[in-house]
Amino acid sequence: MEVSRIRALRGPNLWSRHTAIEAIVSCTAPECEIADPVGLEARLRALFPTIGALRTAVPGVPVSLAHLLEAAALALQAQAGCPVTFSRTSATVDPGVFQVVVEYSEEEVGRLAFDLARELIDAALHARGFDVDAAITRLRETDEDVRLGPSTGAIVDAALARNIPYRRLTQGSMVQFGWGSRQRRIQAAEVDSTSAVSEAIAQDKDLTKTLLRAAGVPVPIGRLVASADEAWAVALEIGLPVVVKPQDGNQGKGVTVNIVDRAHLDVAFKAAAEIGDVMVEKFLPGSDFRLLVVGDRLVAAARREPPHVIGDGVHTVRELVDLVNADPRRGTGHATSLTKIRFDEIAVARLQVQGLAPDSVPEKGRRVILRNNANLSTGGTAADVTDDVHPEVAARAVAAAQMIGLHICGVDVVCETVGRPLEEQSGGVVEVNAAPGLRMHLSPSFGKGRNVGEAMIQHLFGHGDDGRIPVVAVTGTNGKTTTARLIAHLFATSGLRVGMTNTDGVYVEGRQIDSGDCSGPKSARNVLMHPDVDAAVFETARGGVLREGLGFDRCQVAVVTNIGSGDHLGLNYITTVEDLAVLKRVIVQNVAQSGYAVLNATDVNVAAMAGTCPGDVIFFAADRHHPVMATHRAQGKRTVYVEGDALVAAQGAWREKLLLRDIPLTRGGTIGFQVENAMAAVAAAWGVGLDWDTVRRGLASFVNDADNAPGRFNVMDFKGATVIADYGHNPDAMRALVAAVDAMPATRRAVVISGAGDRRDDDIREQTQILGAAFDDVLLYQDAAQRGRADGEVIALLREGLRGATRTRHVEEIHGEFIAIDTALDRLKPGELCLVLVDQVEEAMAHLARRVAAG
Repeated sequence: MEVSRIRALRGPNLWSRHTAIEAIVSCTAPECEIADPVGLEARLRALFPTIGALRTAVPGVPVSLAHLLEAAALALQAQAGCPVTFSRTSATVDPGVFQVVVEYSEEEVGRLAFDLARELIDAALHARGFDVDAAITRLRETDEDVRLGPSTGAIVDAALARNIPYRRLTQGSMVQFGWGSRQRRIQAAEVDSTSAVSEAIAQDKDLTKTLLRAAGVPVPIGRLVASADEAWAVALEIGLPVVVKPQDGNQGKGVTVNIVDRAHLDVAFKAAAEIGDVMVEKFLPGSDFRLLVVGDRLVAAARREPPHVIGDGVHTVRELVDLVNADPRRGTGHATSLTKIRFDEIAVARLQVQGLAPDSVPEKGRRVILRNNANLSTGGTAADVTDDVHPEVAARAVAAAQMIGLHICGVDVVCETVGRPLEEQSGGVVEVNAAPGLRMHLSPSFGKGRNVGEAMIQHLFGHGDDGRIPVVAVTGTNGKTTTARLIAHLFATSGLRVGMTNTDGVYVEGRQIDSGDCSGPKSARNVLMHPDVDAAVFETARGGVLREGLGFDRCQVAVVTNIGSGDHLGLNYITTVEDLAVLKRVIVQNVAQSGYAVLNATDVNVAAMAGTCPGDVIFFAADRHHPVMATHRAQGKRTVYVEGDALVAAQGAWREKLLLRDIPLTRGGTIGFQVENAMAAVAAAWGVGLDWDTVRRGLASFVNDADNAPGRFNVMDFKGATVIADYGHNPDAMRALVAAVDAMPATRRAVVISGAGDRRDDDIREQTQILGAAFDDVLLYQDAAQRGRADGEVIALLREGLRGATRTRHVEEIHGEFIAIDTALDRLKPGELCLVLVDQVEEAMAHLARRVAAG
């Protein structure tokens, strides 16, 4: 078994909506059918008993090694606690070659699971040992390292419950919610609207106390100190016991409380000084409470207990700590609900205060405190007390957060009980936290968990706001770029700031910010990250969907212009038109339930996609009597068609007419494929809810020139002759271009053409077979990228297509695209026509523009 390619599908894809690892797996003939007598399954189950059922997607198809790889990679992740359920193995057209797809929740974990599954199967094949427990441990530890922590994860879960899209921006806790101009960002429990000044204030505990005191919030007395001697002097001045802590610490680091003697203070000062400047404060009696404020309200409260152990009369303190730390809920970071208790010099000092040492054996039932500060990060526990908080206590917490300027704030309070006002019990606020941990509220050690993630999402996005902008995805064999550009223009006409991707680049508000073929998911994700984008239009090409899936989770409108006889067939196991249709329909399958699929009714493969759309469908076709159109109209659903001299949008008895003479793109309706592109764009605009006056203005103002839509049937006048530049590169495009050219008078017609090497031989030949019946002169040039072809091979195929041509009389081979263009232009006479099928769109269009301008 050989794995030749592994891809991470990071969005909805050909196989499912799940993120997944896809691998190409080649098996020898014996490996394609695993017979039970060979004992492989038995050995595999002996190594990994929980591998589950070994099956194939198609009943009756034998199980291969590729299927075993699929099952093992999925089961290993499941056993490691990853929430994965989907996998599939499909045979390709190549004998013994399979596509294996396995869902992952974290890409790094998915890739590791694939590697470990290969090792497991290899061990079973060669009757070697395999430590499955160690493998699962590696997966679990990797998952804990890379997945979002519980605080950020709770916020993400709350966003998903509200249908709000998210994207993790870093390997840490920086997350974007929503898209474009409606996005919000968080860093753990910090939100983007909180200023750096507010965060800096929260880190300065001395300044925080000053501000809180000014707001009428009770705080303990104390001040900064420069040395241990000064710390002791201040402690005696304000009265023992005291608290020693760093001025700008966090997560309880360097904090020591309830200090009653000089030796304990010296240890505490050293621990705090390692972090920063040191403060000494009056110790407030009572329990430690964390109050979580979101916006202008208290959403959760917990009583925190310091890390401690209970004596049993048998084990030493150190042994008791080890026993507590063995709790699977306790980990070393923030991924688990509890943290392991630290056994350091602060813990030893705290033991000494209690008359104990690490090797002491406390009597049964004795409570031994390892630290006086109750942060979860040092091993403490928490009990939910949200329902017990007195309104006055909640009000002080909110006042503290607002005085500092924090939108999300953890307010630490020390008092006897949160059921009475602080002032009545000499309680006070000892600290505010700009990035509070949420673990204690989500899964407290005692009491019920609180859905604080939901409260944070509600703060970021009001009721009914899902953070989404209109997204239109456009795919098909031909017409994608023009349709995408026209839809983007209609959006812009409505006043929206538009982000667009296509095969020419990435555009935001009409400005090109990236160049080249940008029709893949990375470019789409970049647009959705841009804060100045109110609506997005994505040309969605086959290659990006195959490589990585979609760059978005769902779209409001999916447009499929056509499939026809296909393009790029024979690549990446997309060998038939039906295969291509299955791939292209991915955008249709991921339409929002409130959205629309815009489908070409005359293309049988496109029309069949309607059944896979979660939303509604708008069919378009020039002929309103087409059976698909007639049936759809009869059901009271939306259609767009041509009637006389107008495009018509119709639903039930309602009609909206758009005169073709007012749509320059169509040249008064004479260019058939541009009429189809216009219909698709009108349907998309209807699907997103643009008003019809805006649609009319947009259609009338869209100019299909070399600046606005380069290489998309750009018509130019050159010394009284007509020059047309187009990026057509498949037989369907040739037919559409010939039909358009036939409507344009000319005394002689010439065409300049090359062919892409990644097409099938028959596809390359067919292009010139079509052109040979419509053009007098054919100038052949070699494509800049031969894509695996030998020098001259493509031109030879193009020549073969011209054999028996009914019209072509002159064929010439020219080396170089620009030389071929110049040669054709130099021969043009007034009244003649030349079609230039460009390869290097930007460069060729710039060259043409210079020649036309020079006259």
